[in-house]
Amino acid sequence: MKAVDPASRGFDTDRLDWIRGWMDRYVAERKFAGSSLLMARGGEEVFFHACGHRSLEQDLPFTRDTVARIYSMTKPVTTVALMMLVEKGLCHLDAPVSAFIPAFSDMQALVPGAERIDQTEMTPVPTLHQLATHTAGLSYPFNPGVLAREMDAQDLIFRANQGPLDALVDQVAALPLAFQPGSRWEYSVAIDVLGRVVEVISGKSLDRFFADEILGPLGMKETAFSVPPGCEGRFASLYTPLAGDAMALNQASAGGDPLRMVDSAEASPFLNAETFSGGGGLVGTIDDYMRFAEMLRCRGTLGDVRLLSPNTADFMMSNHLPGDIAAMGPQSFAEQPMDGMGFGLGGAVVLDAARARTPGSVGDFSWGGMASTFFWVDREKDLSVVFFTQLSPSSSYPARAEMKALVHAAMLY
Repeated sequence: MKAVDPASRGFDTDRLDWIRGWMDRYVAERKFAGSSLLMARGGEEVFFHACGHRSLEQDLPFTRDTVARIYSMTKPVTTVALMMLVEKGLCHLDAPVSAFIPAFSDMQALVPGAERIDQTEMTPVPTLHQLATHTAGLSYPFNPGVLAREMDAQDLIFRANQGPLDALVDQVAALPLAFQPGSRWEYSVAIDVLGRVVEVISGKSLDRFFADEILGPLGMKETAFSVPPGCEGRFASLYTPLAGDAMALNQASAGGDPLRMVDSAEASPFLNAETFSGGGGLVGTIDDYMRFAEMLRCRGTLGDVRLLSPNTADFMMSNHLPGDIAAMGPQSFAEQPMDGMGFGLGGAVVLDAARARTPGSVGDFSWGGMASTFFWVDREKDLSVVFFTQLSPSSSYPARAEMKALVHAAMLY
């Protein structure tokens, strides 16, 4: 990507310095160990800044080629994979997941107001569309509720070292749903289940499908489920301000050290992943992910590589809910507003920036990861932004809202 004078693309260069100051301040205040932000307009780079450390313990800088855990920013990659199969006529979005994963054939859902995991009723099998939009009735261990507590007890989080994907997905299928499919929105492992669907339909493991069909064609050479060979020395450590497990939000409590290291670059399960989590398993560099974001901004194309038709890309980044997320009674963890925000396939869509209380354009498509990474594409303004850091949980600070406000403040048109 060619770097250009940001003033020539409608940016106030003095105000871009505000972004640098904000990033530097987060590091100085020990909120983030380090971070990087890359911004492009019209396919040309208009801003980059990196600061702080990828390893505080080893005094290693957070640089442009730092390899980071992107966690749930994997989800849009998985839904692109699904839509590539849909485009080929190999599946359709109203298909029940049981057509591909038989363990989902006879489903139960918790009755309204259930207090125990055995208080259930019959339910239809969730569809692929409900999985892709988090309306299937699944959950995450860090959410509130009966199902989430049971998932926590069974350690159903799809970490990189939890074994083959098929066994974990069957374990999810053995539990009841949190609610009747389609009746609510709840952030969940649903897109991990979709990753297994991609494996079944394609006949390839998810890591192989991603490499062959998405990451390789887009030139994302340093993105994978395991830290790529030769990149180990650039892999960042993960930090948390919590006293306990950085993912255990139900028991979250502040610790004495706001940057307590919880996953070292030298001993991380991401060095040799055995679980290919379509919901949160990729690691990679900021330039790699910008290539993915630009493909979305360009409606399925990057250069001469086309992954999706423009129609399918537009469909994926449209709101697939009856209204905004807030109207569907979410009880799940959230690191962004739900008012004024819809949900497409694997990512959020701005419906009303005023109700979301964050500057943006109608139709912005975005998502983030548990380590506080974030991206969005704004097709109205030809803008793509990717932010990397390594602090879990992502709800620790209002960084995403502040970042969007800073970027929009620097744009003159």
